Order: sequence, then structure tokens, then C-alpha cells
Amino acid sequence: MGSITKAAAALYMGQPNLSKAIKEMEREIGVPIFKRSAKGVVPTEKGKAFLQYTKAILVQMDKMESLYKDNDENEIRFSLLLPRASYITYAFTEFLNKIEKTDHLDIKLRETNSMEAINSVVECEYDLGIIRYPVSYEGFFMPLLEEKNLRIHNFWQFDYVLLMSEKSLLAKEKSIDEGVLDKYIEILHGDNTVPNISEAYQKKSARINGHKRHIYVYERGSQFDILSSCPDSFMWVSPMPESVLKRYGLIQRACPELEKTNKDVLIYHSNYRLSAADIMFVNELERVRKEIEI
Repeated sequence: MGSITKAAAALYMGQPNLSKAIKEMEREIGVPIFKRSAKGVVPTEKGKAFLQYTKAILVQMDKMESLYKDNDENEIRFSLLLPRASYITYAFTEFLNKIEKTDHLDIKLRETNSMEAINSVVECEYDLGIIRYPVSYEGFFMPLLEEKNLRIHNFWQFDYVLLMSEKSLLAKEKSIDEGVLDKYIEILHGDNTVPNISEAYQKKSARINGHKRHIYVYERGSQFDILSSCPDSFMWVSPMPESVLKRYGLIQRACPELEKTNKDVLIYHSNYRLSAADIMFVNELERVRKEIEI
């Protein structure tokens, strides 16, 4: 619930003037932006879409003003939301080492799940997002991204690999099936659930989460510590750079008999124009992907 009175105070204007401005805007665009009640106001469905567009436009206007107002060619701004994927963070560090040394550097990087990434890009809190989902969820995510007015770049479709300690007995197994994995502990990211997804999609991907022994973690540092120190653990991950595997004493193993196909998709707002830094990062990400593709 929102308050027109509090909003008016934040804008240093009277509540009647703000209410009048909102009504004039609703009359001009021909749809109600807010639902009003005794407890406050909330956006209508069309109002939510309208606010997303206006927020994106305002963010772009701010960027244009700063570009021409400061005329600072030595400023780099970059923001990215990403899944907990080592190849992406590796590409990011490579990108970071290659960008020009500047007087002003403003970079934001945050690992999160797909739904949080979508919402943050829609709200223009971040410019770029990379979301990951099983291919069986394609029919859920594509309409959602279109509805949210997001552009997409289908970056990579890949099969998960098994990640484990090089000391693990699992690494010595000639053939790996679900029965073999039942003897080990699976590590999962605890916040990768997709709310409101239909039962049909959940059934399609039931095999992915069918293991009975789990450890849920919320950041990659913990997963590497556990995998390195607990040879009885394993994890399904995207293919990783060799240098990362060596750093933690891990190995990865393709398991075509247990196919778990996923997609990584780059998203950004339809009103956003990729910057030179954005393009440089995407090119670096593509280079790393080709190096590790199994």
C-alpha cells in the first residue's frame, strides 16, 4: 500500500496538487494508474506497466544528462545481476582487467536468482541481468520476459556437469546414474525456486530436484569450501574454467546419461541501449564460454 500524502511530502508539494496531477495523467493516457482505498493506493495492472516504462525513461534521461553535463569520457558505469556461475564471474574479472583505467568507475555486481534478476532489471536497479532456467521452463520464462518489456539474448544452452572434489570416490565411478548419486550429498542453491510456476512445469523438472540428501547454500564461497573438504558431496553446475577447478582442487564430469539442460539468457530493458562497456563484457563472456564449452 502507498500513501499519496507521503509521496507528496517526498516531492515537496501539496497532496491535492499531486492527486490532481495523477488524475490528469490517468485521463491523458486513458487508463487508471492506481487503485484507491481507505488504506492507501496500489498500481493497477496497466498502471504497473506504465510505471515500469516511465521509470526506465527517467533512468535513461538521467544517464543522458550525466553524459552531456559532465562530458566525462573517463567514466565507466556497469551493473550486472548474474546466477552463481563461475564462468560468468571469471569472464567479469577478465573484463575488469581489460577496461581502460579511468578516473571514475561505478560498477555493481550481484549474484542472485532469476526472478530477483528480472524484477531488478524491470525496476532499472541494474542495467543487465543474466538469468538461468531449465529448458523445460522455457514456456514460463519467455512470456514473462515479453510481458516485462525486456529484451533477451539467448546466450548459452548447456548441460549441467557434475562438480566434485578430486579426492571423491564419485570421480572414480565408471558410470554415474541416480542410484550412484544417492550415496552422496547434493549441494543446491537455496533460493533458486520459481514462485507461481505451474504444476506442469514442476513435473517436467522433477528429476532435477529428485535427490534425497541436500545441503542448501546461498553463495559460491560456501559451495567450494564444502566440495573441497567433503568428498561425499557433489553439485550440478555449468561448465567451469580449468583455473577455477585447480584453485579449489575440484573436477567436473559430463553426464550425458543424466541430461540436465539449462539456458543462460542475457536480459535488459527494452529502452536501454548497451554501452561500450556492456558490449565489451558480453564479448568477453562469449570468449570464455567458447573456451569452456564441453
